[in-house]
Amino acid sequence: MKILVPVKRVIDYNVKVRVRADGSGVDLSNIKMSMNPFDEIAVEEAIRLKEASIASEVVAVSIGVSQAQETLRTALALGADRAILVNASDDVHHDVEPLAVAKILKAIIDDEKPNMVIAGKQAIDNDMNATGQMLSALLGWSQATFASELKVDGDYALVTREVDGGLQTLCVNLPCVITADLRLNEPRYASLPNIIKAKKKPLEKRSASEMGIDITPRLNIVSTKEPVTRKAGITVNSVDELVNKLKEAGAL
Repeated sequence: MKILVPVKRVIDYNVKVRVRADGSGVDLSNIKMSMNPFDEIAVEEAIRLKEASIASEVVAVSIGVSQAQETLRTALALGADRAILVNASDDVHHDVEPLAVAKILKAIIDDEKPNMVIAGKQAIDNDMNATGQMLSALLGWSQATFASELKVDGDYALVTREVDGGLQTLCVNLPCVITADLRLNEPRYASLPNIIKAKKKPLEKRSASEMGIDITPRLNIVSTKEPVTRKAGITVNSVDELVNKLKEAGAL
């Protein structure tokens, strides 16, 4: 079984985000970038399936700027067998929208013919949470989103997913699209020997324009602003004073 895992290059989650002076977006100059955390979970799950002899090959795919090959090398160091980079932009500030990403992934899947796609449920930079669902619709494949547990049995995948009311278990036919939630697993760290080995693993480069896929943005960013600074709290001396303050604030 072949598993395809899309991975995205995003601002490292430990970095404080800065808004550009003109309010047109987030400033990415001299900022540490890393793999989207939910995609790390997806890579880990694919590798675990390979280690369990359920999967035979794990292919990592990234769509965006050429610098995303660093993210792919990380996926290779974690255990992916090979990688594909689709260059869709030369501007690091240009974020390829979910529909365009899904169309590019579909074209790759048509060539690679994987049995399963495991993706992060969303990217932490735009929080769209749409690519997996759109890809499933374009492919006509089964889908199970927000997976917190995954088991593969023959031609079926048993997926426990997190919903508002608790946990839901689905049995989906292969091929399918799975999107990983936070509690699916704990990603491993890449060891130094594997980081060295990753440099020799195959990384294929393609171009979105050569694939004939339109990646023209359908959304325009009107403005980006820093969150409003939270006001300092106050200390009250009694329950009655607390109730009065809550009433004044309109909380009661």
